[in-house]
Amino acid sequence: MTDNSKTDRFAVSTWSLHRALGVTYPYRPGDEREPERRPSYGEGSVDLIDLPSALRDHGLSRLEICSFHLPTLSASYLAELSDAFVQAGVRVQTLLVEDGDLSNPETAARDAEWIASWIPVASALKAENMRVIAGKAQPTEEALSRAEGHLRWLAQQADGSGIRIVTENWFALLPGAREVKRLLGALDGKVGLNGDFGNWTGPGKYDELAQIMGKAELCHAKAHYGAGGMDAEDYRRCVELSEAAGYRGPYTLIYDSDFHPNEWNGIVEERDLIVKVLG
Repeated sequence: MTDNSKTDRFAVSTWSLHRALGVTYPYRPGDEREPERRPSYGEGSVDLIDLPSALRDHGLSRLEICSFHLPTLSASYLAELSDAFVQAGVRVQTLLVEDGDLSNPETAARDAEWIASWIPVASALKAENMRVIAGKAQPTEEALSRAEGHLRWLAQQADGSGIRIVTENWFALLPGAREVKRLLGALDGKVGLNGDFGNWTGPGKYDELAQIMGKAELCHAKAHYGAGGMDAEDYRRCVELSEAAGYRGPYTLIYDSDFHPNEWNGIVEERDLIVKVLG
C-alpha cells in the first residue's frame, strides 16, 4: 500500500474536534429560523473554516461535517467554506445531518422534507455523501417500512446532484445486523451504509459488525478510551473484521474522549493504529 493510498483511506469528522470548535448550531426539523450560537463545549479555539488547512497540515485530505457545526447556511458562507476546502486540497466526504426521524409516524414526513432541504447545502459544499438518520423507533416491520419509503424518496431527491445518501447503524431502529440488512436490501442499493464501530456494544458486537461492514461504503472508526487510554485490542479487532469482510473505504477517525486534552493527539493515535493493521 502506497503512502497516498493510505492517506486516502482516512477522514476526520468535525465531531472529533468538537471541543476545539466549541460552539454548535442545533438545526431542528420544524424550526423556521437558523439556530442561535451555543457554546456547547466552550467558546472553542478554531472556526470551522480553519479546519481544511489543519487537516492538510496533519496529512489528511477528507473531512466530514456535522450539520450543527455550520454557523449559517447562507450561500455566501457555504461558498467561502467550499473555497477553503479547495484551497487546502481537502474533500468534503460527508455532510452529517444530525437530526430527523424517518420512522416516527407523526413526524417522518416533515423530517424527510427537512432532511431533503440539506441536499442543496451538501451540493454547495461539494460533499460526496450525506448521512441521514434512518430512525429512532423500535424496529417493527411498520417502522422499518416507513423509514425505507422515506429513504427511497430522499435518494430520488438527491438523484442528479452527485450526493450519495447513506445511513448508519445508529439509534433504536437499527440495533443489529438483521435490521440493517433488511433495510438496505429493500432499498436495492439506492442508499448506502456508513458503518460505525461505536454504536453497538455487548458481546455480540463483533459478529454483528462483521455482517454489515462488507456492505459499508463509509466507516466511523471510533476507539473507546478509559482511564488507561485507548482500548487498542477492541479497535484493532474492529478494523481487522472490517477488512476481512471486504471493507475498502475510508476510515473516518472519531475521537470522543478527554483522555488526550489535544484532540489531534487522539485522532493521530487512532490513525497510527489503523495504519499498522493495514500494513
